[in-house]
Amino acid sequence: MTTIRTLIYIAISWLLWNCSPNKTSSLSPVSVDDVLSKKAEIAEKELNNWQHKDYLLDTIPGISLDRAYKEILEKKKGIGVIVAVLDTEIDIAHEALKNNIWINPNEVSDNGIDDDGNGYEDDVHGWNFLGNSQGENIIHTNYEVVRIVRKYEEKFKNKSEEEIPVHEREEFSIYVKARKVYEEKLKEAKDNQEYGDFLVNTYPKSKEALKKFFPKEDYTVEQLDSLYALKEKEDKELASLIYYMSDYIKYNLTQEWIYAAKDEGDASMNYWANIEYDDRKIIGDDPEDITDTGYGNNEISTKNGLEKVYPHGTYVAGLLVASQNSRGVRGISDRIKIMPVRMSPYGAAHDKDIALAIRYAVDNGAKVINMSFSKKFSLHKEWVFDAIRYAAEKNVLLVTSAGNDGINIDEFDYYYPNDAKDSMGEVADNFLIVGAITPYVNENLVVSYSNYGRHNVDVFAPGYELLTTAPDNSYKQMPGTSLASAIVSGVAALIWSYYPDLSASQVKKIIMDSGLSYNIECNIPGNETKEKLLFREFSQSGKVVNAYNALLMAREISTEK
Repeated sequence: MTTIRTLIYIAISWLLWNCSPNKTSSLSPVSVDDVLSKKAEIAEKELNNWQHKDYLLDTIPGISLDRAYKEILEKKKGIGVIVAVLDTEIDIAHEALKNNIWINPNEVSDNGIDDDGNGYEDDVHGWNFLGNSQGENIIHTNYEVVRIVRKYEEKFKNKSEEEIPVHEREEFSIYVKARKVYEEKLKEAKDNQEYGDFLVNTYPKSKEALKKFFPKEDYTVEQLDSLYALKEKEDKELASLIYYMSDYIKYNLTQEWIYAAKDEGDASMNYWANIEYDDRKIIGDDPEDITDTGYGNNEISTKNGLEKVYPHGTYVAGLLVASQNSRGVRGISDRIKIMPVRMSPYGAAHDKDIALAIRYAVDNGAKVINMSFSKKFSLHKEWVFDAIRYAAEKNVLLVTSAGNDGINIDEFDYYYPNDAKDSMGEVADNFLIVGAITPYVNENLVVSYSNYGRHNVDVFAPGYELLTTAPDNSYKQMPGTSLASAIVSGVAALIWSYYPDLSASQVKKIIMDSGLSYNIECNIPGNETKEKLLFREFSQSGKVVNAYNALLMAREISTEK
């Protein structure tokens, strides 16, 4: 059967690329030269919901969602699909999200009883693995390298490999790598804190000093630069303050941004890189025991305003289901119901929380699990691997972001979560890792900070300046592989909405095989030498997800046509 299925995939892929463009059953490739000659620039208004546009019709490398609805789905009605969003808190009362939030049909709201017996009391809309029964919630956690160093420091500090018993050398190797990264993170945290202190100290001084020359604070960069040239020799302190303000304006370092940088610098030193900080104190569980599961609460959308502190989950949700709003923001499908599972803090998520969150989502009916987070190192990767296998057994697809470090993750053996059992294979065939693209079909197609990998990244999707939902009924343009991951999760749900008989493995293969490949060279993220690679070398599929093609391929493979 595997051989026959592979031949079917190959045949359908050939049809998708080679049939006449006049036939609505296929997308025909257009050369990059043709597209660029038709449109050299993209108007700002065209970037609204650009992720839904079609390369052939709009010359914008979206996922062809609008075309799919018009030409394939217009007279069809799909079934509801639950997508679990493993993330931060989500503003479930948002005008564009509230109608698409999952409701646990077997749980009575706020009665203090676990009505459905699933082990999670009052989980009407989802579960929070970062809280306790008193309603207290974790905001900050350690980096994973901090946990590894803390666990093994006493055992391995200042030892060589020759001194370590053979059966402990794998742990020692992880410790050595983590120790090196921890030292880098600690230095980075100190630098960030010092920079934050510098900004909050100099910014008000600069404003005050300039009032003498500009009482209305109506200065421009050109005026400040001229004033700096006049004062540079006679008053160096004043000249420095003028220079700083020029930079603040030039690089759009607003007061809000400056104080956010200060908060982040303090957090990096006090929490993320602080080996003395106990990030499980609030919960009180044993983080080394995966069977110690009696923790958490149902605050998936906090009542004390914390969604404003970390709005990431709300950004992700909007790309999936946003509807009925004045800004015209649209998600992938109104048939999606979002299951909020809160487990992503400031810092690195615990493997225990990741594993239990996956299991919770699977057990409560999710078909797709979106995990828009990543971290370096994994202290208990086997717990996560077991959860991935469990999801595969239950026919659930997991989608995660490649990360925003601008690196080739094939070169790192400590980038998680992933499904790489070893160099020989994967733990299961139900896991997708997604990189991000821009709307520009040129050397800048791959987002400059997106991670990539010919083996470990599966596919790319739009992830640049996407307008989406933000807390308190607001909207914001956001970048990142997190959003690219959400788009792929949405396409997976869309496929299942119309072709529910497909397996998670089939949906994964459809998404990878049916995408569009751009035969152009792109800048390598993070590469200062401006080296380039063909786009197909940045991922395993070499493609950008395409909803139109995916639905055509799903229709051919599905028995429920």
